[in-house]
Parts: sequence; C-alpha cells; structure tokens
Amino acid sequence: MKTCNILRPLALLCLMLNVMSAYSQNKYRWTDELALLRSIDRLPEYRSGCLIEQFSSYDRTWGNDDGFSGKYSYLRKEDGKLVIAEMKGAGVINRIWTPTPNDNMLCFYFDGKKDPGLRIRFSDLFSGKVFPFVKPVCGNEVGGYYCYLPITYAKSCKIVMEGEGLQFIQIQYRQLPGTKVETYDGTFTDADKALLNDVCNTWAATSPQADTYSNGRSAGTTVSEKTITLKPGDEVTCFESNVPGRITGIEIDGGTAFEGPDKNIILSARWDDDKTEAICAPMADFFGYAYGRPAMRNILMGRSGYTNYCYLPMPYDKSAQLKLIYRRTEGTQQPPVSVRVKIHHNTTARDAKTEGKFYSSWRRTRTPLGEYHTFLNTKGKGHYVGTILLAQGLRSGMTTFFEGDDSTYVDGRMRMHGTGSEDYFNGGWYALLDRWDRGHSMPIHGCLDYSLQMSRTGGYRFFISDKLTFDKEIFHGIEHGDVNNSYPVDYTSLAFYYSDTAPDSRMQPAGDLLKEYQPGRHTFYPQLMEITPDGDIQINNDRGLRISTGNSGNLRILLNDIPEGRYKLYMSYHETSAGTGFQIWQRQKLITDWRESHNDTDTYREDVYMGEIELTAQDNSITVHIAKNDNGNSLIVGTVTLERM
Repeated sequence: MKTCNILRPLALLCLMLNVMSAYSQNKYRWTDELALLRSIDRLPEYRSGCLIEQFSSYDRTWGNDDGFSGKYSYLRKEDGKLVIAEMKGAGVINRIWTPTPNDNMLCFYFDGKKDPGLRIRFSDLFSGKVFPFVKPVCGNEVGGYYCYLPITYAKSCKIVMEGEGLQFIQIQYRQLPGTKVETYDGTFTDADKALLNDVCNTWAATSPQADTYSNGRSAGTTVSEKTITLKPGDEVTCFESNVPGRITGIEIDGGTAFEGPDKNIILSARWDDDKTEAICAPMADFFGYAYGRPAMRNILMGRSGYTNYCYLPMPYDKSAQLKLIYRRTEGTQQPPVSVRVKIHHNTTARDAKTEGKFYSSWRRTRTPLGEYHTFLNTKGKGHYVGTILLAQGLRSGMTTFFEGDDSTYVDGRMRMHGTGSEDYFNGGWYALLDRWDRGHSMPIHGCLDYSLQMSRTGGYRFFISDKLTFDKEIFHGIEHGDVNNSYPVDYTSLAFYYSDTAPDSRMQPAGDLLKEYQPGRHTFYPQLMEITPDGDIQINNDRGLRISTGNSGNLRILLNDIPEGRYKLYMSYHETSAGTGFQIWQRQKLITDWRESHNDTDTYREDVYMGEIELTAQDNSITVHIAKNDNGNSLIVGTVTLERM
C-alpha cells in the first residue's frame, strides 16, 4: 500500500510534466513566424481574426509632419523616456522600419514585466551586429532601415526608447488571439540558428528558382513547356489544366520583347468558373519593369537574365488557363515575338476552407486631385500580399508626389497609416545621393527607378509573414502629394492578393493605357547631376552647385534619360558678390555667350532662358565655362531645365 501511495504521486508528476512538455511544444514561437519568411507555399492560407496593425509617426492632422519634428513619433512619455508602441493581447511584431535610426536604447517590456525582455540599440536592429538581427532579414538600403525578425509576446508588449530623439517610425504587428504564444526571450537552440540561416540564404538568393519553394502543398511539381510565336492581334493559350491543382511558378523568356515604351503583350489567367480574369496585365508591369526597362529582381518575382519569373502559388479548384495576348497598335509596324513559357504546377487542389485563390488588380490612372490612388478595394475574405507601383509626375520639378502616405482600412477600421510613399516601400529620402535615388532590388522590397529629370519613380513591396488579412473587406491605397492629394500623377499599380471572391470587374489594359507617358519639360537638380569637371575649378554644394575657379575651367553636365529632340534650355542661378561670368556650350557649339552672375545683392534668377539645344543619344550634355574676373570667381547653379519645342 505504501508503495502504491508513493507511485501515484510520481505517476501524477510524470503526467503533469508530459502535459507541460506537450503544452510547451504546442506554443507558437518566434521561429514559427520566422519560418513563414521562406514558406512561400503557405501564402494562400487564410488567417481569420489575425489582423495586421501599425504604430507610425504619421501626422494626425493630415499634414506632412510625418516624423520630421518627432511630434507624432511616440504615444507618451514615462520618466523622460518615449513609449513608441504598446500592444495588448498575444501577438507578434513583424516589421520595424525607419529612415532615421539613432543609438538610443530600445526596451521591449513583455507581458507586463518590470524589466525589459529585450534591450538593444535602435540602430542595432538593422546593423547586423547583434544576433539574431542579421542581414538580409534586417538591414538597410534605398534610404530605409528595416527589421523583419519576428518578436513574439504572450500577453502584451510595450516598446520604450531611452532618449528624447525619435523621428520617422513604423512598427507593424499582428494579433494572435486564441494562440498559445511563447514570448521571445533571446535564447536560441541549434535548430533556431539553422532555421535563421536557412531563411537568410533564401532571402540572399540572387537568382531565385522555383524549386526553392517546392514544399508543402507546392511539392511534387511538373513542368509544362511551350514555345510560342506571337503576331499582333494573337491570343494564345500557353497553359491549360482541367484537373484541380496549383501553379507554383511561371517563367517566361521573351528576350527583349517586353521592353520599350509600348506594353502591348498581356498576361492573362483565369481560374475555374470565374467570370473575371485573375490576372490581366501587361507583361512589363506584372514582372516589375520600369518605364521600358527590366527593374525588379526579388525572391518572388522579377526578371533574371532574360527570364521573367513569378513564384507566388496559384491554387485552383477545377481548372486553370494562362494566355498571352498581343495587342495590335494601329499605324505601327509590330514584329512577331517568340516566347518560351515554363509553368511549374502540381495536382494538389485548393483547400477552399483554408486557402484563397490568387488574384491581381492592375490599374493605371491619372488619379484626380483630391482622391487616393487605389491599389485594391474589394470585399470578401482573404489577404493582401504585394504591391508594384510606377509613379510618373505630370509636371516637372521635385517628386513631391512621393510625400503621399499609404492607408489601409480593413473590416471597417483604419489599421495602417504610413509616413510617405518611399517609406511604404521600406525606403527613405528620395532625391538624395545613395538613398532613394535609383533603382535597387532587395529580397522583398525595392526602388524600381528614380529620375528627377523625368519626374518619375516606382517601388515594390511584398507582404509574406505580414500579409494583410481581411475577413470582410479591404481598402489599400496611397496619396499623391504631401497633403490633400494635390499633385497630378500618372500611377500604374499592381496589387497581389488571395481571396475567396473573384473581382466583379477589372480595368482592361488597352489603347493609350499601354503607352508610356513622355513629359515635355525636364528639370535637373544639383544633388543628382552627373558632372565632369575640367581645368582649374572646385565644386561644392552651397545653396546649389557652386563652381569656383582661380583662373578658368569647365563643368560638363550630362542630360541623361531625356528623349531625343530639340529643347529650350533654361538655367536657374544665384547672383552673388563673388559671382563671375559664364558661358554655356554644347560640345563645340556656343549656346550662351558671356553672362554675368555678379550682384552686390544676393539674387536668385529662376529659369533664365539660355538658348536652344538638340539632344541625341550621343549629344546629351552641356558644358558650363567660367572664368575669374574683376568681380568674382564663382557661379552657383540652381537647376537646369529643358522644355521640348
């Protein structure tokens, strides 16, 4: 009897330990979120009730103080410190972004505890110096600093900055109601480290392959290949299936056929009995080209070599059909196009209870003043996974249309409000050297193009672990201009999402919508001018481009990206007490004879007419010649502007 009495407590203790162990194993860890950053096969899965929300420094008065002053960069002060985010309930932080990191300490207080569970310099979230905040899951480029390392919490999380200085910030998190979440504690098993290394290798791939994502429901694929010759007016089926399954990869090699100002070749896809196409977009736009050139190359979509690829899984219930359509342009001679198509697919049917179908929304609009540009406005159940945007300003000058904030309304409430358009794409500081100043591709985001003189830019961003869930409806859009949608812009966008509901209708890419807009006026700003000095001159940035000489010298200014033609040439410059004379040449041709920039009173001369020039692909520069005289030895150039004749 005594033996039995002793064994019973021991048996009960063992049972309790087993239960606790099972409970622990069933907990949702930060590594479960981490795995999603490579589990592209799971993108179609629904997440009911797990809504993405965001703390950000956006101007609550709908102005443009989205972080400049720091007024809206925190919730409140506690003991001289800044509370910048506070989440209640189980959840996970998926993304932290800023273009203005500092070395102040960040403290993450989990589950109401008095001591921080994570304490780290703000800058070290992105530096790659502190494990597990490593590159490329964390890092910086195109002016923005980003962190996609997931941070989980069981009950709550409060983020506090030890310091008074904070500007632009976005902290994106997801609620995990009803989930047994294990709070991030900074301890790592060998398996944790191996998983992180695997995710980093996936993100670092420069030439993505379909096989990388052949896991789970995307496993067991076969490849259907076809070579097609398209003639203007043709509509050719390149893949068709009449059995349930999913497409796991699209690879299309068309050489340079999709490049250029005309986007006449369309990709179309339709699932099951849907009345509306799931995809209907110009090939160039769908694969992230920018203004006639390939520009996007990330882990999911883009162009590598001559292969245009998309590895977003596309499940269907009964049937699938992909077509290539070659739109005819009247009055234009269009050559036939040879295209090699590879479709990776399997016979794993969509689970209608747990997965949505893939859809994309292509839109090109000269968005009316006062209205948002809409990426997606739809009803149903699903989640948003990606955006491609091309933004062409309709007037010359600084690209202030990219001051516009993104907004996301889900199921009747605003969930996210951004701080600027390049911020939305994890970038920052457009028109500044080595920031948002040219195209650059990152694993899931990037800049597609930036040209001040053409008044255009573009970006892309994919939402993987942080896909935007909606149970009833979603509006996702972006402003154009710093306030009140006040800047005229020609927007082309693609929204990628999964849903249980096909779109009722869609914009059809045809006619003038397939032609790139060509501005008639182009302005070059000093900070991004491509210049070559010659002779006795010195150059610095002083209210513009200051050219100084001890005797005489030349400065050549390249006029790149501008269409060929005849233009009127204007230049803005400062008249100063140290100003001297200058001439403008186009190679060996004198455009402007000696002009004086000396004035006892500092005066800014804006858009002064200098003459006419002819631009060709070979003759696309001007040269400013200055010489020291009795009045001074310098010239401060503001802007150079070309106006098509």
